[in-house]
Amino acid sequence: MENVHLVEDEDDIYSGYNDYNATFDSEELDNDEGFQQAVRTSHGRRPPMTAKFPGTAIGGRPIGTSFGARIPLASSLGRPVTGAIQDGAARPMTAVRAAGYTSALTRGTTFDPLGQSKGPAPPLEARNDDTPEEKIKILEKRVNELIAESCIAHSQGSLQLALEKAKEAGRKERALVRQREQSGNADHINPDLTYAVSNQIFRPHDITHTKVLTQNSTLSLTSKLKVNMANIYFKQKNYPKAIKFYRMALDQISNAHKETRIKILQNIGVVFVRMGQYSDAVTSFEHIMSESPNVRTGFNLILCYYATGDRDRMKKAFQKLIAVPLGIGEEDKYIPTNDDTHANLVTEAIKNDKLHQMERERKSLAEKFIMTSAKLIAPAIESSFAAGFDWCVDMVKSSQYVELANDLEINKAITYLRQKDFKQAVESLKMFEKKDSRVKSAAATNLSFLYFLEKDYEQADRYADLAMSADRYNPAALINKGNTCFVRQDYDKAEEFYREALRNDSSCTEALYNLGLTYKRLNRLEEALDGFLKLHAILRNSSQVMFQLAHLYELLDDPQQAMDWLMQLISVTPTDPQVLAKLGGLHDLEGDKPQALQYYSESFRHFPSNMAVIEWLGAYYIETQFCEKAIQYFERAMLIQPTQVKWQLMVASCYRRSGNYQQALETYKDIHRKFPENIECLRFLVRLCTDMGMKEVQEYATKMKKVEKMKEIREQRVRSGREGSARARREGREGSAGSDSGNSSQGNSSRGDRLSTKLKSLPGSNEPYESSGQRDLDASYVDPLGPQTERPKTAAKKRGDESDFADEELGDDLLPE
Repeated sequence: MENVHLVEDEDDIYSGYNDYNATFDSEELDNDEGFQQAVRTSHGRRPPMTAKFPGTAIGGRPIGTSFGARIPLASSLGRPVTGAIQDGAARPMTAVRAAGYTSALTRGTTFDPLGQSKGPAPPLEARNDDTPEEKIKILEKRVNELIAESCIAHSQGSLQLALEKAKEAGRKERALVRQREQSGNADHINPDLTYAVSNQIFRPHDITHTKVLTQNSTLSLTSKLKVNMANIYFKQKNYPKAIKFYRMALDQISNAHKETRIKILQNIGVVFVRMGQYSDAVTSFEHIMSESPNVRTGFNLILCYYATGDRDRMKKAFQKLIAVPLGIGEEDKYIPTNDDTHANLVTEAIKNDKLHQMERERKSLAEKFIMTSAKLIAPAIESSFAAGFDWCVDMVKSSQYVELANDLEINKAITYLRQKDFKQAVESLKMFEKKDSRVKSAAATNLSFLYFLEKDYEQADRYADLAMSADRYNPAALINKGNTCFVRQDYDKAEEFYREALRNDSSCTEALYNLGLTYKRLNRLEEALDGFLKLHAILRNSSQVMFQLAHLYELLDDPQQAMDWLMQLISVTPTDPQVLAKLGGLHDLEGDKPQALQYYSESFRHFPSNMAVIEWLGAYYIETQFCEKAIQYFERAMLIQPTQVKWQLMVASCYRRSGNYQQALETYKDIHRKFPENIECLRFLVRLCTDMGMKEVQEYATKMKKVEKMKEIREQRVRSGREGSARARREGREGSAGSDSGNSSQGNSSRGDRLSTKLKSLPGSNEPYESSGQRDLDASYVDPLGPQTERPKTAAKKRGDESDFADEELGDDLLPE
């Protein structure tokens, strides 16, 4: 306490303000004996002393202020009060005031800087919700909430809930307007809120309500409403009124809203295109390209010039299109550097952000428009499409889209393909063999595909290898390589390439399909089934995939599953006759004849030239004793195969079985005129003439004997020819040890004998057709998709195996008796 001292009355009360007081030095408190004693004893807990350090406002004396009267309180040691008048002179007031002290404090008051001794603060005044202003605020807030809920429900697909919320918002908004009018605040009616509610309710574009809103003088959004009305008329294909309202909206929008005016002008141009007024559309599009060019308007302008056939302006419009700035940054900024770690982290963060995705989409759209425009105008701007493509390529090379030049060259080759000019296509693609790897791989892939189609598998394999060497991660090149292995029946190698293609691109459906075919050839049916099930999950409506699944289940002896997949296939292709016939065959194998009849009949209705279906239907009606219905199917077979005598014999047999012997006799006579040496026809003629007591019976019996005798002679010649050839072969083997001359003469003699025997054994042009036996009437069946079911996809397609399905052998009752 030696550093603490009192201020005497005679001392200068303003002295010491700038002096440093060691009492407040906290670093020396540990060495201060007085302070330490005060802490350890009650010496430090004495009542506060009234005498204070100079310049403080602590104690019982009030703080001097610049206004108001105050009563000075004398200190315990007689010190003058701050701000009091001494000897007729006013004391200057200080600007220093200690925290927590006020002028109202007196001696003995406790230190209470937060004012806690005054008790709790009075409660806040309760808000009165009954006032008109509060009711209007609450109602307006509720209307906005309902509009937001309606928008959310609409975005989630809950249209009914969205409409209910919008209608409730409309009711509350009308109540809000009435309350504002009753309270005399009609000037504060919010037109934007009215527009939002009405627009949400009539989202399906109610033109009548939109007209009402347009005519409302309280709304300041008539320009937007007119644009909406124009859009409605456009959807209704009322193009003149759409033009009218677009122009009205354009007149109401100031030049400050440049982007909005550009969009309305673009809509006007599109409407003129729909109306076929290309010159008016050109006016709108040219104005946009001069004010605010964009790729979509440039593309539309090219289309209009193409429609009018203006070559020069097509070229100028194409040059404007490729000169449109995209407004995107360089791709180099997305390439990380090796030395700056922080910059690399930033690059990784922005490499796939929303902005970069938008830039990629914008660039992709521009490239699409440029490629489409070049392919469109290339045949029109020059004498030949090749010269037109060359001009477009030159223009693109001098623009910001340099990388598109190679793609245009490849499109030129593809155009040659569409024109069936394979030679020029191959020459165009061969030009890329010395280009960069990406273009070289694409060209080699197309060349491999072309050679595969031409069945030049060696060249196809060569260019597939070239494409793979240029770009090993090109799935199309790997598929072409696998296809060449597939046609060479090297299925293990094909499987490897298809699997590698899937590793590079897991969404490559062609590789997955061909891999399933490869597993089928390797008889790994379960793996093939898994592959096609995965492919079906990707291609839900692929008819080929569904058929492969049905065929695999049939091979796995699960006909019920096969029929289920064929039913799904029919739902996709309901008029496919081969699929219907396949389904009928499966039901026939299961013994469900009525269901088989239904599907076979549907197949015949869609394709009445399938011989297997015709034969099954005819056999079914003969088996069920409806021979009259079988006749129409066998007559159809006669038209398809007029040189096959068996169908005509079946027609005659149906007449005979149905009891129409006269018609059967006429039919047999007609068959005899066409095939005079058919023994079966003569046999039935003899039997019918005998039963009917006709005189021609002897004539037909004589002809039958002659034909039988000729048949025996023919068979003897065939047997003798076979015996002679066998004897000659034996003699040739025995004489091989003899002289060469003898060998030669004997060989010549035996060859001459064999040749003469063969010529004698062949039937002449007038010899009869032999009748069909049981095996000729056996039904057979082919896969519904024919050769397409077992062919690799993309590069070329390979002919498939025939189906293992077969109908039952037809009964003996179909054979002529």
